[in-house]
Amino acid sequence: MSINCVVCVKQVPDTKRITGQAMKEDGTVNRAALPAIFNPEDLNALESALQVRDACGGKVTVVTMGLPTACAILRESLFRGADDAVLITDRRAAASDTLATSYILSCAVNKLGANLVFCGRQAIDGDTAQVGPQLAEKVGFNLLTYMEEFMGISDGRLKARRNIGSGWEVVSCKLPTLVTVMDVANTPRPRAAKKIMKFKKAQSPAEVAKAVADEMPQASKDQQALEAQKRCDALAAAGLLIKQWNLDDIGADLAWCGMSGSPTKVHRIQSVVLTGSGYKEFPSSQDGISQLIGELIEDHTIG
Repeated sequence: MSINCVVCVKQVPDTKRITGQAMKEDGTVNRAALPAIFNPEDLNALESALQVRDACGGKVTVVTMGLPTACAILRESLFRGADDAVLITDRRAAASDTLATSYILSCAVNKLGANLVFCGRQAIDGDTAQVGPQLAEKVGFNLLTYMEEFMGISDGRLKARRNIGSGWEVVSCKLPTLVTVMDVANTPRPRAAKKIMKFKKAQSPAEVAKAVADEMPQASKDQQALEAQKRCDALAAAGLLIKQWNLDDIGADLAWCGMSGSPTKVHRIQSVVLTGSGYKEFPSSQDGISQLIGELIEDHTIG
């Protein structure tokens, strides 16, 4: 059975590098001050889709929604073995919350005709774990969350082990299915040297247009557009043009996108700073250990 897999990925700020300089006065993260990375569990989702393709045949298409700079993770996906990549970028999608984001992605999934979708469990910049389940509902797919081991596909059913917090369970789910993947599910394969050489020059139309504008600042808009189209045609002929869709291309209802489609409202942002109140040192002896344990029991830290 040939499987048409779609993997939803996201470019996120590296939250491990958040410092005082990476915070704004209102307590929000200054994304421009942090390096952008491939959301970690999305790499596990990509690896899961590649394993399905390797076992069953078919195609793996990676989709991301964001600015043209997000093409960096699409190229990374191609380096690791994805067959195709799609960038959804549109100013009208700005400020989309998880509900609007899942709606936009659902339009793309429907256009691609997928029968198996993989998402990372959650993104490190939001930690909501909402987009995957919301997307499954919108496209009408069965939902399998917290996958920690892919166990194969047979007779149109996917078998996997999923984490349930206090343990695990093995489940079988009929396709079409959406799966959210945990970081323990697999070890993402490294980039392949041959694929890096092949796809390192892959670009989206937006990236091409920016490069032309930077290189030909004195040219007219028409001249820039003509040169950009020429370069895009050359990339397409070489199989290096990353697909770029806007909201009209995927048939999205604008009422469900961006601010108008995002009911989430942030009423207050609080920056919490943890500070230490001193420390107490115990001697590295039997008496010191006994004293330490006694104090931990006394203040109910243990016992």
